[in-house]
Amino acid sequence: MQTKLTQLLNIKYPIIQAPMFLVSNVAMVTEAMKAGIAGCIPALNYRTLEELKIAAQELKAAKVEGGSYGFNLIVNKSNLKYKEQLRVLCEVGCDFIITSLGSPEETINAAHKVGIKVFCDVTDLRFGEKVQQLGADAAIAVNNEAGGHRGGLSPEDLTRLLSDTLTIPVISAGGVGRKADIDTMLSYGAEGVSVGSPFIASVEAGVTDDYKQACVDYGAKDIVMTQRISGTPCTVINTPYVQKIGTKESWLESVLNRHKKLKKWVKMIRFGIGMRATEKAATQATYKTVWVAGPSIEHTKAILPVKDIIFKLTND
Repeated sequence: MQTKLTQLLNIKYPIIQAPMFLVSNVAMVTEAMKAGIAGCIPALNYRTLEELKIAAQELKAAKVEGGSYGFNLIVNKSNLKYKEQLRVLCEVGCDFIITSLGSPEETINAAHKVGIKVFCDVTDLRFGEKVQQLGADAAIAVNNEAGGHRGGLSPEDLTRLLSDTLTIPVISAGGVGRKADIDTMLSYGAEGVSVGSPFIASVEAGVTDDYKQACVDYGAKDIVMTQRISGTPCTVINTPYVQKIGTKESWLESVLNRHKKLKKWVKMIRFGIGMRATEKAATQATYKTVWVAGPSIEHTKAILPVKDIIFKLTND
């Protein structure tokens, strides 16, 4: 399973443990590195810059041969901490940064100066070509089977489209829950995969046992799209509570989102509210009952240590 991604990150298997809001943590990524893959944590998982700095230092100390670690940055205006988070990561160091939801130009320029690679989430060819032009080291093809904020194209269509056109490596994100899925993505032209949802039900994941068990009990048919968390369509498990509150944005949000001058600010405010709601159970959609996941939980049959999940992904 040696590919351009394994060469880029000096890892054993072409797998990135995807960054997941509130789920990913140092323990998960440390175990991922030990098992020969790369692990990534959203910078937004840390309330303060000092906590982010400590996490980066801990992972730097924990790094082992054959493993790699990085952080995910939201690079648009909704993330008011973005510039300072980038500064901290460049000062402490990491192997790679994954950018989402905005232009990666500033991140690429700053990270490359200190030897950090930058991979960029893309959902279409236009943005794939843009990030390549800006100097990205790889494009992460977020398809319509990804968990959380997903793309619109199928894994095959998006991966083939990007890999046939771009010269930088393409990493397929979405729809991977077993080794057969990895083999399929590689056959489409991907140089690696980004895997998130199967790791929610890991012993090391920083979420409740109820959330982990939900990923075992529910399957692909139970994943639905909701606008109630961040204002942007997001995949969640269709629990009775989700069914009760619905998945559509409110009438007021719908009206405001159609207002050209207010749309940007509404999205920024809704993003902030949604992230706090997910963490603190402070609004209608609470963290205890609205669980983000993708259809690849179909293959999650038990709560396991990270190392065992990786063994299944690389050997089954």
